[in-house]
Amino acid sequence: MADHKQQPAGLLKNPAILLPSKNELTQISDDLRLKCSEAEIDLFHEYFKGTVDVYQRINEIPEPHLPVKYPRTSGHRETTDSSWYWRCDIKGADTGKLAGKTIGVKDNVAIAGIPMMNGNKHLEGYTPEFDATIITRILDAGGRIMGKTACEDLCLSGNSWTNSLGPVPNPYCPTRSAGGSSCGSASLVARGEIDMAIGGDQGGSVRIPSSWCGTVGHKPTFGLVPYTGAVPIEMTVDHLGPMTRTVADCALLLEVLAGYDNGTDPRQHPGIEVPPYSSLLSKGVSGKRVGIVTEGFDGVDVGVSTCVREAALRLREAGAVVEEVSIPLHADGLAIWTPVCFEGAYNMMIKGNGNGMNWKGHYCTSMQEALARGYNLRPHDFSMPCKLLAVFSEYMVRNYQNKFYAKAQNLTRLLTQAYDQALRNYDVLVMPTLPCTAMELPTTETSISETLRLTFGMIKNTAPFDSTGHPALSINAGTLEGLPVGMMFIGRHFDDATVLQMAYAFEQIRDNSV
Repeated sequence: MADHKQQPAGLLKNPAILLPSKNELTQISDDLRLKCSEAEIDLFHEYFKGTVDVYQRINEIPEPHLPVKYPRTSGHRETTDSSWYWRCDIKGADTGKLAGKTIGVKDNVAIAGIPMMNGNKHLEGYTPEFDATIITRILDAGGRIMGKTACEDLCLSGNSWTNSLGPVPNPYCPTRSAGGSSCGSASLVARGEIDMAIGGDQGGSVRIPSSWCGTVGHKPTFGLVPYTGAVPIEMTVDHLGPMTRTVADCALLLEVLAGYDNGTDPRQHPGIEVPPYSSLLSKGVSGKRVGIVTEGFDGVDVGVSTCVREAALRLREAGAVVEEVSIPLHADGLAIWTPVCFEGAYNMMIKGNGNGMNWKGHYCTSMQEALARGYNLRPHDFSMPCKLLAVFSEYMVRNYQNKFYAKAQNLTRLLTQAYDQALRNYDVLVMPTLPCTAMELPTTETSISETLRLTFGMIKNTAPFDSTGHPALSINAGTLEGLPVGMMFIGRHFDDATVLQMAYAFEQIRDNSV
């Protein structure tokens, strides 16, 4: 019989956490200005011995994982086309709504066995062991996933230059931006490399690249599509949505993605209904009312403004009633969004390592650990926009204790009510998606101030609807000097069907007049 040495009593093979020393507890007390007495420190130290055992048990209990249903190989990194991060080929079910469709997935959405980077050096080398909920839904519907599309560093840019592997050029002009942060998705769809793509949208990141690449991009109603398994930015503005060349494909993909995720995503609530969006498109829009939002044209380039207004008026050809409407608070929409997204993103994505706390649902713990390792080891590797967000938000936390985050969340209710009031009289609202056509990509000679303008200077119309959660879709209204111009339709909460119908009606008018 082998001579096994007995493990000393009370010793842990792989302790989950180490018992803090009394000196460490004293230092924490000093840092937090708690003025704990020596007797209190002694008591805490003794109490924590039992707490360490509790954490050890938590570490030992297996946690639930998101399912992985379809076989796949790891694929390979793409080195010649910057719109891709990783190439793979994952085939789903033999039949289904997406059978025959090729799909690219923004690299902030997890696919088991496929490396994930989210445009960021800190996450490079991480490979999820789970499929995000929407990945399972795509594969169940017969979709074929061709790879992970490039995105901006932590998705914090409306341009397409901060991905740590390099910029993504606009398919219409290589010196201009494809738009961010879902830049690779829009570029690949526009070029016909894939049929459909997934994008994420917290300030416009589905609609911005769709506008500048001339494709269809839909930010669904907040909570319609589950976010489970994607890297969050801020819990109250996170959206995932379809990006396609046609409205029909957009409706079809949304039909597959949408629906309740059985409590894993706190952005959702039970009872979400998913209409047959694709079969409702041809109902027509005769008699529907369209409100052209006056404030949505403020600060917009003249050419873009003219193109969008003329496009919107053409909906009269389909029998829609098109009128001007004023929503004064829209002018403050970006201001209301800013504290929420800046301070919220800092607390959830950076300080909270991609998960944050204080919500019920599925926490992607391996992703959280990967982000934490990267952030702690190389915080200097953040892109400049990420550094800006971190510095400013830490200043706000230290000096104003998130006061303006809280007030902005309160003001979001007023902004929501302002749009809802207009939507009582109109079936959809319309405005330019962006104030200009595709901006130039920054270069090494571009000043820091100009670089920041090129990064965040296009979201005045897109960001407010991430705050309020209204469905918003960008469709190509035409071109200006060879570059696409986006027009955005906004609808009532969970009335994505009407938004898609209006976009489809315009698409038919536009394409039949060519």
